[in-house]
Amino acid sequence: MYFKNIENLIENALRPVITDTPEGKGWRENIHVELTRDPAHGDVTTNAAMILAKPSGRKPRELAAMIEVGLKADENITDVEIAGPGFVNLRLKPAFWHARLGDILAAGELYGQSKIGQGQSVNVEYVSANPTGPMHIGHARGAVVGDVIANLLAYTGYQVTREYYVNDAGSQIDTLARSVYLRYRQALGEEIGAIPEGLYPGAYLIPVGEDLAQKYGDQWKNVGEDQWMTPMRQMVVTAMMDMIRDDLALLGVRHDVFFSEYQMTTEGKVGAVFNQLEQQRLIYVGVLNPPKGKKPDDWESRPQALFKTGNFGDDCDRPLKKSDGAWTYFAADIAYHHDKIARGHDLLVNIWGADHKGYVKRLQAAVDALSHGQTKLDIILTDLVHLSQGGQPVKMSKRAGSYVTVRDAIERVGKDVVRFIMLTRKNDQVIEFDLEKAVAQSRDNPVFYVQYAHARCHSLFRLAKETFPNADFSRAALLKADFSILTDDDELALMKKLADWPRVVEQATQAYEPHRCASYLYDIAAAFHALWTKGREEPGLRFLLPDDERVTRARLALVRGLCDVIASGLRIFDVKPVKEM
Repeated sequence: MYFKNIENLIENALRPVITDTPEGKGWRENIHVELTRDPAHGDVTTNAAMILAKPSGRKPRELAAMIEVGLKADENITDVEIAGPGFVNLRLKPAFWHARLGDILAAGELYGQSKIGQGQSVNVEYVSANPTGPMHIGHARGAVVGDVIANLLAYTGYQVTREYYVNDAGSQIDTLARSVYLRYRQALGEEIGAIPEGLYPGAYLIPVGEDLAQKYGDQWKNVGEDQWMTPMRQMVVTAMMDMIRDDLALLGVRHDVFFSEYQMTTEGKVGAVFNQLEQQRLIYVGVLNPPKGKKPDDWESRPQALFKTGNFGDDCDRPLKKSDGAWTYFAADIAYHHDKIARGHDLLVNIWGADHKGYVKRLQAAVDALSHGQTKLDIILTDLVHLSQGGQPVKMSKRAGSYVTVRDAIERVGKDVVRFIMLTRKNDQVIEFDLEKAVAQSRDNPVFYVQYAHARCHSLFRLAKETFPNADFSRAALLKADFSILTDDDELALMKKLADWPRVVEQATQAYEPHRCASYLYDIAAAFHALWTKGREEPGLRFLLPDDERVTRARLALVRGLCDVIASGLRIFDVKPVKEM
């Protein structure tokens, strides 16, 4: 990747002053070498001088001058300029960008892959919706973000396990079992009336109750709850997870592991982890200070078994066992993550809803303690999805009873649209998902705009075959095209953007921000559509020139490069790169 080459030049230029301090050693992680936003400032800019000023004890512009000398020695760089407090801007020869186009064509849709993961094992846990009903539109965001983060990690050299944590051991499952038992009695012909307060009212439980009635008749109709609760719990969780798997499949999401909380607790793993923490002298009996504001669910004024999470970066210590001896939710979560650590993962990544923000520090502290600092836990929070139709909120699903389901959204606009829209904003920002705009054929619809660019690329190749029936426009032939013909500023600008794809992929992966890829795809689609329009206004810049096969071949090489990069990005998103629209 060409940015790495520039980083190497900077490192060589500054080697005499790069220190052994943590700041000096980690300089590559903190500097930016990226395309300039304004072409007037050159092609590429770096903040290296300002980042290294403090650890080196030098002034930024002094370091910038050293960088300038080092960069000017490179034959591809035509000009270096120091700007502002110490930015270093540089320009590269057109031939340099032509060579990057060759790199893209040679790699095809694999352009952008890297090995930064170095084969590390990473567990990505996402969705993990309680098995109490169909997935709603909010779950879809976490599902897509998690799925694409997993795709990015795999694309950049990590060994990825995709996991779903099944919350099938809590009191909500008892409530679910009572709800389906009511539907079971209804299926046997009993008049149940209005669904009692506190039970799940959704119509999705009606077929579950009917299925139980068909299979078991009136076996549980006239027996006590102590006899039907356990089998009812097991059967309804199975039915709900089958429903959720179907919803996930519609969304294009598949997990490698479905981990059962119920199985974990019945196998005694929570107690085993508690004993381990006791042996590490991290458990003591104490009373928590009253919290400010609303009291959390795990707070009691009586003595409890507390875990010293405060020793590992948490705001305070946390209870694992209540005064009555029952485990807290946190205890089960710790046992679950201990299991992940024991499976040998180097990195754990959880995708959670924004309402779990207050839970982040305590779980990271627990993982740090359990792994003795050897395993890292990163937690990504996703915010709400506001679903509307022409600016008006979408009505609740009749089937679910209280929310809009993933299935509802997919049936209206399609899987690819749902997936792409979920990636158009930063994870911790609210998404306004308008179903009407999501199917509009305009540049305001990012899905359409990007897919249209890909389809336009293929239409050009079909037209080229008609225009030059005897010409060879295969990838091998395009690699031999004369790229030096491509001298228009907008042609070069598109080349530069395409060359940026590997850097975008790496940054999106390391920051867990797939929206960066969505923004990038939109930008290169916009650059291509603008170049297309420019050709209509200036015929000499059209992609196809019927009287000039040589120029046509060079421009089609640029089109092929664009097509490859868009296809690469859409496949990471698991969105089909369409060839016709």
